[in-house]
Amino acid sequence: MSVHSEIKKITTETLRKMKFDKEKITMLTAYDFTTAKMVDAGGVDSILIGDSAANVMAGHETTLPITLNQMIYHTQCVVRGVERALVVADLPFGTYQSNPEKALDSAVRMMKEGGAHAIKIEGGKEIEESIRKIVNAGIPVCGHLGLTPQSIYQFGTYKVRAKEDAEAEKLISDAKLLEELGCFALVLEKIPADLAKKVTESISIPTIGIGAGQNCDGQVLVYHDMVGMNQGFSPKFLRRYLDLYTEITGAVSQYVKDVKSSDFPNEKESY
Repeated sequence: MSVHSEIKKITTETLRKMKFDKEKITMLTAYDFTTAKMVDAGGVDSILIGDSAANVMAGHETTLPITLNQMIYHTQCVVRGVERALVVADLPFGTYQSNPEKALDSAVRMMKEGGAHAIKIEGGKEIEESIRKIVNAGIPVCGHLGLTPQSIYQFGTYKVRAKEDAEAEKLISDAKLLEELGCFALVLEKIPADLAKKVTESISIPTIGIGAGQNCDGQVLVYHDMVGMNQGFSPKFLRRYLDLYTEITGAVSQYVKDVKSSDFPNEKESY
C-alpha cells in the first residue's frame, strides 16, 4: 500500500463529526504550492485560500481588488500541494452579491478550474438566494459572519462587530439561516466571545473563529500573520508562532554580505 492511500482526507462531513465529537478544528490560509505543502504536512484540518491574498500577496490595503481569476490561480497552486486538508476558497468581492446566477457561475468556476473542495462567502440574509443556488448545485458552502472584510467601506472600520444587541440578534438569526440553507460551516470574525459561544451552541454546523474567543468549534489564522512575516499587523487575537520577518531579512543581509566579500560561493560550492 502506498503512503498516499493511507492518508485520510478531511471532508466537510469530517468537520461536522469533529464538532459532534467536540474535537477542535484547525484552519490556516495558504496561497501557493510550497506553503500549502508545509501547512498540510503540519496537520491542519482545513486550508483557506482567503481573499486576504489581496493584502499579503498583492499588497492591497483591502481585500476588494482581487479578482475571481486571481483567486482561481491561487487555489490551483494550493490544491497541487495538498494531500489531506479540506481546501476552501473565498469567492472575492463582486462575484456573488449582485445576483444568484452570477454567484453560481463564480462558484462553479472556483470548483472546476480552481479545484477547490468548497467555497466561502461573506454575509447572511442579504445573500440568501446566492447561497441557496450554490448549495442546490451540490457545491459545499462555508459562511462568514461578524467582521466581513469585503464590506469594509460600509462599516468603515475593522473593529469588533456585533457588540450592540440589534447586530448580535441579526448575527444569530443569520447563523441559523446559513445552517438552514445547507452551509457546512461558518467563520465568525471579530465578535465578542460570549456571542460566538451562543452562536456555536445554537447551530449544529461547526463555527470557526478568528478573534471570536475559545468557544468556537475551530480556529483560523492567516499564515503570514501566524509565522510573523507581517511586522506591522498585531491585533489582539493573533498569536505569533515564529518571527520570520527578522529571520528572513537576517538571512538575506548575510547572503548580501557573503557575496560582496567573495565568501560565497566558496571552493566547495563551485564545480
